[in-house]
Amino acid sequence: MIFLKTDEEIELMRECCLLISKTLATLAPLVKPGVSTAYLDKIAEEFIRDNGAIPACKGYEGYPNATCMSVNDVVVHGIPYEHVILKDGDILSVDMDTMINGFCGDSAYTFAVGEVAPEVKRLLEVTKQSLFLGIEQAVAGNRIGDVSFAVQNYCEKAGYSVVRDMIGHGLGRDLHEDPDVPNYGRKGQGKILKPGMVICIEPMINIGKYDLAIDEDGWTARAKDHKPSAHYEHCVAIRKGKADILSDFSIIEQTLAKL
Repeated sequence: MIFLKTDEEIELMRECCLLISKTLATLAPLVKPGVSTAYLDKIAEEFIRDNGAIPACKGYEGYPNATCMSVNDVVVHGIPYEHVILKDGDILSVDMDTMINGFCGDSAYTFAVGEVAPEVKRLLEVTKQSLFLGIEQAVAGNRIGDVSFAVQNYCEKAGYSVVRDMIGHGLGRDLHEDPDVPNYGRKGQGKILKPGMVICIEPMINIGKYDLAIDEDGWTARAKDHKPSAHYEHCVAIRKGKADILSDFSIIEQTLAKL
Protein backbone atom coordinates (compact mmCIF):
# COMPACT_ATOMS: atom_id res chain seq x y z
CA MET A 1 0.00 0.00 0.00
CA ILE A 2 1.22 3.49 -0.90
CA PHE A 3 0.88 6.08 1.88
CA LEU A 4 0.50 9.67 0.72
CA LYS A 5 2.11 12.20 3.05
CA THR A 6 0.79 15.57 4.16
CA ASP A 7 2.92 18.68 3.74
CA GLU A 8 3.62 18.58 7.48
CA GLU A 9 4.81 14.99 7.30
CA ILE A 10 7.01 15.78 4.31
CA GLU A 11 8.64 18.58 6.30
CA LEU A 12 9.42 16.11 9.10
CA MET A 13 11.01 13.85 6.50
CA ARG A 14 12.98 16.77 5.09
CA GLU A 15 14.40 17.35 8.57
CA CYS A 16 15.48 13.69 8.69
CA CYS A 17 17.04 13.84 5.24
CA LEU A 18 18.90 17.09 5.83
CA LEU A 19 20.36 15.62 9.00
CA ILE A 20 21.77 12.80 6.86
CA SER A 21 23.28 15.35 4.48
CA LYS A 22 24.87 17.14 7.46
CA THR A 23 26.14 13.82 8.82
CA LEU A 24 27.71 12.97 5.47
CA ALA A 25 29.31 16.42 5.42
CA THR A 26 30.71 15.75 8.89
CA LEU A 27 32.24 12.50 7.63
CA ALA A 28 33.67 14.06 4.47
CA PRO A 29 36.97 15.33 6.01
CA LEU A 30 37.47 11.94 7.70
CA VAL A 31 37.13 9.87 4.53
CA LYS A 32 40.84 9.45 3.87
CA PRO A 33 43.50 6.75 3.73
CA GLY A 34 44.15 4.96 7.01
CA VAL A 35 40.66 5.40 8.45
CA SER A 36 38.44 2.39 9.23
CA THR A 37 34.82 2.20 8.17
CA ALA A 38 33.94 1.26 11.77
CA TYR A 39 35.36 4.58 12.97
CA LEU A 40 33.31 6.51 10.41
CA ASP A 41 30.20 4.62 11.50
CA LYS A 42 30.86 5.55 15.13
CA ILE A 43 31.21 9.24 14.27
CA ALA A 44 28.03 9.15 12.18
CA GLU A 45 25.98 7.52 14.94
CA GLU A 46 27.19 10.01 17.54
CA PHE A 47 26.32 12.94 15.26
CA ILE A 48 22.85 11.58 14.50
CA ARG A 49 22.03 10.97 18.17
CA ASP A 50 23.52 14.31 19.26
CA ASN A 51 21.07 15.97 16.89
CA GLY A 52 18.04 14.29 18.43
CA ALA A 53 17.50 11.56 15.87
CA ILE A 54 17.72 7.77 15.78
CA PRO A 55 19.95 5.89 13.28
CA ALA A 56 16.99 4.05 11.79
CA CYS A 57 18.84 1.24 10.01
CA LYS A 58 20.52 0.08 13.24
CA GLY A 59 18.59 -3.03 14.24
CA TYR A 60 16.38 -2.92 11.13
CA GLU A 61 15.84 -6.57 10.20
CA GLY A 62 18.90 -7.30 12.33
CA TYR A 63 21.33 -4.88 10.65
CA PRO A 64 24.05 -4.17 13.25
CA ASN A 65 25.22 -0.63 12.48
CA ALA A 66 24.09 2.97 12.07
CA THR A 67 25.35 3.22 8.48
CA CYS A 68 26.17 1.10 5.47
CA MET A 69 29.81 1.58 4.37
CA SER A 70 30.45 0.04 0.96
CA VAL A 71 34.01 0.09 -0.39
CA ASN A 72 34.99 -0.38 -4.06
CA ASP A 73 33.21 -3.50 -5.34
CA VAL A 74 30.66 -3.50 -2.51
CA VAL A 75 27.44 -2.25 -4.06
CA VAL A 76 25.37 -1.71 -0.92
CA HIS A 77 24.82 -2.80 2.71
CA GLY A 78 28.51 -2.99 3.53
CA ILE A 79 28.90 -3.53 7.27
CA PRO A 80 31.44 -1.17 8.84
CA TYR A 81 34.42 -3.13 10.21
CA GLU A 82 37.56 -2.21 12.13
CA HIS A 83 39.62 -4.23 9.67
CA VAL A 84 38.28 -2.40 6.60
CA ILE A 85 40.84 0.40 6.28
CA LEU A 86 40.47 2.96 3.51
CA LYS A 87 43.40 3.43 1.14
CA ASP A 88 44.27 5.91 -1.56
CA GLY A 89 42.24 5.29 -4.73
CA ASP A 90 39.29 3.61 -2.98
CA ILE A 91 35.70 4.74 -3.28
CA LEU A 92 33.34 4.63 -0.32
CA SER A 93 29.55 4.67 -0.58
CA VAL A 94 27.88 5.74 2.66
CA ASP A 95 24.16 5.03 2.98
CA MET A 96 22.22 5.91 6.13
CA ASP A 97 18.75 6.45 7.54
CA THR A 98 17.48 8.64 10.34
CA MET A 99 14.20 8.81 12.25
CA ILE A 100 12.67 11.85 13.96
CA ASN A 101 9.15 11.88 15.42
CA GLY A 102 8.26 8.60 13.76
CA PHE A 103 9.28 9.51 10.20
CA CYS A 104 12.38 8.44 8.27
CA GLY A 105 14.97 9.98 6.03
CA ASP A 106 17.31 8.14 3.65
CA SER A 107 20.23 9.23 1.47
CA ALA A 108 23.57 7.95 0.15
CA TYR A 109 26.73 9.46 -1.31
CA THR A 110 29.88 7.95 -2.81
CA PHE A 111 33.19 9.53 -1.77
CA ALA A 112 36.52 9.32 -3.55
CA VAL A 113 39.36 8.43 -1.16
CA GLY A 114 42.45 10.38 -2.18
CA GLU A 115 43.19 10.20 -5.90
CA VAL A 116 40.99 7.72 -7.77
CA ALA A 117 41.59 6.34 -11.25
CA PRO A 118 40.02 8.34 -14.13
CA GLU A 119 37.68 5.48 -15.05
CA VAL A 120 36.42 5.33 -11.46
CA LYS A 121 35.95 9.08 -11.29
CA ARG A 122 33.84 8.86 -14.45
CA LEU A 123 31.72 6.12 -12.86
CA LEU A 124 30.95 8.45 -9.95
CA GLU A 125 30.07 11.33 -12.27
CA VAL A 126 27.78 9.23 -14.46
CA THR A 127 26.03 7.59 -11.51
CA LYS A 128 25.33 10.91 -9.81
CA GLN A 129 24.11 12.48 -13.04
CA SER A 130 21.78 9.53 -13.63
CA LEU A 131 20.21 10.20 -10.24
CA PHE A 132 19.31 13.73 -11.23
CA LEU A 133 17.99 12.60 -14.60
CA GLY A 134 15.74 10.16 -12.75
CA ILE A 135 14.61 12.91 -10.38
CA GLU A 136 13.60 15.08 -13.36
CA GLN A 137 11.02 12.41 -14.20
CA ALA A 138 9.72 12.12 -10.62
CA VAL A 139 6.72 14.41 -11.03
CA ALA A 140 2.99 13.93 -10.60
CA GLY A 141 1.41 12.21 -13.60
CA ASN A 142 4.54 10.34 -14.66
CA ARG A 143 5.13 6.69 -13.83
CA ILE A 144 7.86 4.85 -11.96
CA GLY A 145 9.07 3.45 -15.28
CA ASP A 146 9.85 6.97 -16.51
CA VAL A 147 12.23 7.43 -13.56
CA SER A 148 13.73 3.97 -14.01
CA PHE A 149 14.25 4.36 -17.76
CA ALA A 150 16.01 7.71 -17.34
CA VAL A 151 18.58 6.13 -15.01
CA GLN A 152 19.08 2.97 -17.03
CA ASN A 153 19.28 4.65 -20.43
CA TYR A 154 21.92 7.16 -19.35
CA CYS A 155 24.13 4.65 -17.52
CA GLU A 156 23.99 1.93 -20.14
CA LYS A 157 24.78 4.41 -22.92
CA ALA A 158 27.86 5.33 -20.87
CA GLY A 159 28.91 1.66 -20.87
CA TYR A 160 27.93 0.69 -17.31
CA SER A 161 25.57 -1.90 -15.90
CA VAL A 162 22.57 -1.21 -13.68
CA VAL A 163 22.16 -3.38 -10.60
CA ARG A 164 18.92 -5.39 -10.68
CA ASP A 165 18.86 -7.06 -7.26
CA MET A 166 18.81 -3.81 -5.23
CA ILE A 167 16.34 -1.01 -5.94
CA GLY A 168 14.88 2.22 -4.60
CA HIS A 169 11.65 2.36 -2.62
CA GLY A 170 8.97 4.41 -0.94
CA LEU A 171 9.72 6.00 2.43
CA GLY A 172 7.70 7.25 5.38
CA ARG A 173 7.13 5.81 8.82
CA ASP A 174 8.94 2.70 7.60
CA LEU A 175 12.31 2.56 5.84
CA HIS A 176 10.87 0.57 2.98
CA GLU A 177 7.38 1.28 1.75
CA ASP A 178 5.61 0.90 -1.57
CA PRO A 179 6.25 1.59 -4.36
CA ASP A 180 9.41 -0.17 -5.53
CA VAL A 181 11.65 2.13 -7.58
CA PRO A 182 13.95 0.06 -9.83
CA ASN A 183 16.85 1.69 -11.66
CA TYR A 184 15.82 -0.09 -14.86
CA GLY A 185 12.51 -0.12 -16.68
CA ARG A 186 10.35 1.17 -19.51
CA LYS A 187 8.78 4.54 -20.07
CA GLY A 188 5.10 4.65 -19.27
CA GLN A 189 5.19 1.54 -17.08
CA GLY A 190 4.67 1.10 -13.34
CA LYS A 191 2.77 2.99 -10.67
CA ILE A 192 1.51 6.50 -11.41
CA LEU A 193 3.30 9.13 -9.36
CA LYS A 194 0.94 11.22 -7.23
CA PRO A 195 1.45 14.32 -5.06
CA GLY A 196 2.26 13.26 -1.51
CA MET A 197 4.24 10.18 -2.48
CA VAL A 198 7.79 10.10 -1.13
CA ILE A 199 10.31 7.87 -2.89
CA CYS A 200 14.01 7.11 -2.69
CA ILE A 201 15.78 7.10 -6.05
CA GLU A 202 19.15 5.41 -5.70
CA PRO A 203 21.16 4.33 -8.75
CA MET A 204 23.62 1.52 -7.98
CA ILE A 205 25.85 1.33 -11.03
CA ASN A 206 28.73 -1.04 -11.79
CA ILE A 207 31.73 -0.71 -14.09
CA GLY A 208 31.46 -4.42 -14.82
CA LYS A 209 28.43 -6.73 -14.78
CA TYR A 210 25.43 -6.21 -12.56
CA ASP A 211 25.47 -9.63 -10.88
CA LEU A 212 25.86 -9.56 -7.09
CA ALA A 213 27.10 -11.92 -4.38
CA ILE A 214 26.36 -11.67 -0.65
CA ASP A 215 29.22 -12.06 1.84
CA GLU A 216 29.11 -14.50 4.73
CA ASP A 217 27.92 -11.73 7.05
CA GLY A 218 24.58 -11.93 5.25
CA TRP A 219 24.51 -8.23 4.34
CA THR A 220 27.49 -7.05 2.32
CA ALA A 221 26.45 -7.17 -1.35
CA ARG A 222 29.32 -6.91 -3.80
CA ALA A 223 29.79 -7.13 -7.55
CA LYS A 224 30.53 -10.73 -8.49
CA ASP A 225 33.29 -9.63 -10.84
CA HIS A 226 34.80 -7.42 -8.07
CA LYS A 227 34.77 -4.29 -10.22
CA PRO A 228 33.89 -0.90 -8.69
CA SER A 229 30.32 0.17 -7.98
CA ALA A 230 28.89 3.61 -7.17
CA HIS A 231 25.72 4.55 -5.27
CA TYR A 232 23.95 7.88 -4.85
CA GLU A 233 20.53 8.40 -3.31
CA HIS A 234 18.09 11.24 -2.82
CA CYS A 235 14.75 11.19 -1.04
CA VAL A 236 12.14 12.92 -3.21
CA ALA A 237 8.60 14.14 -2.56
CA ILE A 238 6.35 14.01 -5.61
CA ARG A 239 4.87 17.35 -6.63
CA LYS A 240 3.24 18.80 -9.73
CA GLY A 241 5.75 20.11 -12.24
CA LYS A 242 9.00 19.51 -10.35
CA ALA A 243 10.30 16.99 -7.82
CA ASP A 244 10.99 18.21 -4.28
CA ILE A 245 14.38 16.83 -3.20
CA LEU A 246 14.41 16.42 0.58
CA SER A 247 18.12 15.58 0.98
CA ASP A 248 20.90 17.94 -0.15
CA PHE A 249 24.25 17.03 -1.68
CA SER A 250 25.39 20.66 -1.74
CA ILE A 251 25.98 20.50 2.03
CA ILE A 252 28.43 17.64 1.44
CA GLU A 253 30.07 19.12 -1.61
CA GLN A 254 30.65 22.50 0.01
CA THR A 255 32.64 20.68 2.68
CA LEU A 256 34.55 18.63 0.10
CA ALA A 257 35.46 21.79 -1.82
CA LYS A 258 37.21 23.20 1.26
CA LEU A 259 39.44 20.14 1.78
